[in-house]
Amino acid sequence: MMADKVINVGLVAFGLSGRYFHAPFLSTNPCFKLKTVVERSRNEAQEFDETIENARSLEELLADDSIDLVFICTPNDTHFQYAMDCLENGKHVVIEKPFAATEAEARQLIALAEEKGLVLTAYQNRRWDSDFLTIQKLIQEDKLGDIIEFECRYDRYRTVVPTESWKEKKVPVGGNLYNLGPHLLDQALVLFGEPETVSAEIREVRPNSEIDDYFDIRLGYSDKVVIIKSSLMVYDNFLRYSIHGTKGSFIKGGLDPQEETLRKNILPTETPWGVEPEDRWGKLSSDEYTGTIESEAGNYALFYQNVYDAIVHGTELAVKPSEILRTTRIIDLAIKSSETKQTLPYSSK
Repeated sequence: MMADKVINVGLVAFGLSGRYFHAPFLSTNPCFKLKTVVERSRNEAQEFDETIENARSLEELLADDSIDLVFICTPNDTHFQYAMDCLENGKHVVIEKPFAATEAEARQLIALAEEKGLVLTAYQNRRWDSDFLTIQKLIQEDKLGDIIEFECRYDRYRTVVPTESWKEKKVPVGGNLYNLGPHLLDQALVLFGEPETVSAEIREVRPNSEIDDYFDIRLGYSDKVVIIKSSLMVYDNFLRYSIHGTKGSFIKGGLDPQEETLRKNILPTETPWGVEPEDRWGKLSSDEYTGTIESEAGNYALFYQNVYDAIVHGTELAVKPSEILRTTRIIDLAIKSSETKQTLPYSSK
């Protein structure tokens, strides 16, 4: 693949996301040059690729006029201000989830990007998960009929242990809802669009937990129920999707294999890529067919290529600002619903 223009990229932080999600795809796509990584004191980016440059602060990175695009992979409460700083300095921006703490913050960022003529999007790589691509295909091919009930879970078993990680501390924009909620909600909204109502229960279920580690969000539609759930205290956490329609049901477990593959230091140039093992394939049950369905291959590389095409060719973003806003709105409403123990209209602000 030849690049019309090579985009110079800066990564802000080189933790799990920067090291195992972004760096492998950016370094193997000739459209990008992973030029600089912001690390306050470590040099882990150079262990990945010795040609990557260091910056010790965001300010140092932004002073480099050659950087076109910045990925923000820092703790959640920094996303808004860091993104504002990047946009003010003329950089295109990709923000890790959560995109922002609130819908109001998201609107500020999107308005600034529009004013500056810059590309701004959220890292919703889970749209290119093997399981989600399979579900989209089944629905598009009308294998399930009209969907009556959709339940998506992302559970883990993580007992509370002493740690200094901000992810287990009571910090602003922390907790499981902000961590896993944006991915699960985005998938549901891609499939079904905006709901009529939102109701939620958000709580702490693990002994000695400092964060919300459980959520159950119900999206109300006139013709279906959509349930989004996550708990960090589920020992048997294989189940991912339960979908019931007028023609059949689809039950699916297991996780897309791309993350575990990347964590083994295998680059996405490996072929085949994103292929799920057979023991994770879902089961379709209907009058026409009952049995396992081979999963579609996942491919996060498509997200990065779309960002490049949007910057260089003006192609429409796959993860659009309007789609980002509906996810942030539902998180706002879910928090309010849980606090007030009410079902809220989606149209409320």
